Amino acid sequence: MNQKGFSLIELVIAIAIIGILAAVAVPAYQDNVKKGRRGDAQAALMGLAQAMERVFTEKGSYAWANGDATVITSSTPPSIFASEAPLDGSTKFYDLVVISANSSSYVVRAIPKNAQAGDGVIELSSTGERGWDRDNNGTIAASEACWAKVC
Repeated sequence: MNQKGFSLIELVIAIAIIGILAAVAVPAYQDNVKKGRRGDAQAALMGLAQAMERVFTEKGSYAWANGDATVITSSTPPSIFASEAPLDGSTKFYDLVVISANSSSYVVRAIPKNAQAGDGVIELSSTGERGWDRDNNGTIAASEACWAKVC
């Protein structure tokens, strides 16, 4: 008798192989999605930095980032730029804030939220210094003073 089809063992082996491939592929995909969202936040921080420079050119102080000359000493959403990233789309994964701003310097930060929560804050200063709290411990160490996976 000549039968066509798959045996139960062949089917179980095929399902096991698909499961193993999925177990490897899904985390890699999720990591790439997070990396892309982080890139959007970095671009938004660069846009906010450009807005800060325009304010400085017009007003002579970075403190005008919130609409008046008050010196910023804690997390303040900017009034001169978007307060969330990515700039387009409906789902936002980062809050953009001005950490500090005075007459001669500023620090801006992207704080992860929603599906990006736990990825660590991203920071940019008026001197061009960059930082990413990769270990998400609340501080940006010297070894985290860049936006790359490894500095």
